[in-house]
Amino acid sequence: MNLRARLRTTPAVWTAPLWVGIVIFYFFHALHLEDPYEEVIAGPLWAPQQVAQSLFYFYAFAYAITCGLAVWEGGRLRRDGVWTLAPGRSRFRIAADVLLPVVCAGWLILGLPVVMRLIETRLFPTPQALAPLLLGMGLVAAWAVIGCALGQFTTRLISAPLSAVAVYYLITKTGQVDPVWLRHVSGAPDTSLDFGEQYRAVTLLVPFLFTASVAVAVAVWWLPAARAVQHGARAGACAAAVAFMVLCAHAASGWGYGNGPISTGHASARCAGTAPRVCIADTGGAQDQLDEVRGQIIQSLATLRRAGVKVTVPTTVTDSLLTGRHKKRSTRTEWWLPLSHQAGDNGPGMTGVRYGVLLTAVHFPCSFPRTFKEGQSADWVVNHDAALLWAALVVDADEPYLAWRRGEYGGTFQNAGQVLAKVEQRAHDARRLPTHRQSAWFRTEQQKACRLVQETAR
Repeated sequence: MNLRARLRTTPAVWTAPLWVGIVIFYFFHALHLEDPYEEVIAGPLWAPQQVAQSLFYFYAFAYAITCGLAVWEGGRLRRDGVWTLAPGRSRFRIAADVLLPVVCAGWLILGLPVVMRLIETRLFPTPQALAPLLLGMGLVAAWAVIGCALGQFTTRLISAPLSAVAVYYLITKTGQVDPVWLRHVSGAPDTSLDFGEQYRAVTLLVPFLFTASVAVAVAVWWLPAARAVQHGARAGACAAAVAFMVLCAHAASGWGYGNGPISTGHASARCAGTAPRVCIADTGGAQDQLDEVRGQIIQSLATLRRAGVKVTVPTTVTDSLLTGRHKKRSTRTEWWLPLSHQAGDNGPGMTGVRYGVLLTAVHFPCSFPRTFKEGQSADWVVNHDAALLWAALVVDADEPYLAWRRGEYGGTFQNAGQVLAKVEQRAHDARRLPTHRQSAWFRTEQQKACRLVQETAR
């Protein structure tokens, strides 16, 4: 059959307006329902993450449409008696010719949202970014083989739509049920990617081999060979498929919910200066403000030092966005701050940078509880927070600090407004003192807070 005739008869073409319309509509509906276009392009932008996000909504749809179309084509081969004709071409060649438009349809369902997302974010598609797309393309081919075989034994008018619905339901529901390995072998990766992360090979190979082994076992039934050879090949293929499926399920059973193997730290950064050397993610959304960010860090440290606060200048200040989901804690010499989130278009700006410096640079001579526990005294809070608010006023970062503490107080104290008012009064009164007395007040306030928290711990 020539190309024109094939395109005229294949359901992949005459159903295209329906599924292409669904893809385009759902792309703009789902991917921008929570994140408007302006927020998306503001960053942070990481190609593997954006590709994975765009594919998440379309894996099940692509497999379902592919299987349904393949069932229809398989039923047409049975109706026309193609398998019983003289073997001018092998069954594999016939199936490949019939399924090529179907597979291309499934590939288009997956490729269209990826292309639109990359154009939208102006990101370059690296090989690592396209790995989830290649997984989907491989599984589309596998579902096409499975669907074609199903169409050989069923009434296509009924089984084609039912199989599409069944596959869609199967893929989507495995992400909501136990055991956990079902989520990881479904072909729609259960693990999302953070900035700088990409899937390890095993994360994508496991779902591919799980479904592809079934497709290979099905295709073996089309072998043109003697009956005895066919029986042996089919039995061996079925046994191998079961073995592969068991191995894949076993490998995925050790993964947690949304926690398939990933590799981190792949995002590039741009750095400037020394002591401190400041590094920002290259596509984090604030890369063009590197010099200003570094200037704010240096200025904040100098301002705190002039005010009498003992601060240590770190060797490096690195964007915590570069660490992915596994955040690192700052040390005296190496700071990890959310620079891209703070200085980017979606963040508070340079006020956020100064706020990060404040919380990392200002230390107390004792430790404090990270959360307020019911039944424990919190008398230390007023002195502790007044001292930090004074330091925040020094570097002009009081607004984010007050917003944070206001939220903490509201869930802890019945008189949250009175506590906050007392903290603000003490800090503002201290700012009115002569400069040389403010540093002494700050140290005294620190000592009071430490004494009170130590009494609480007894």
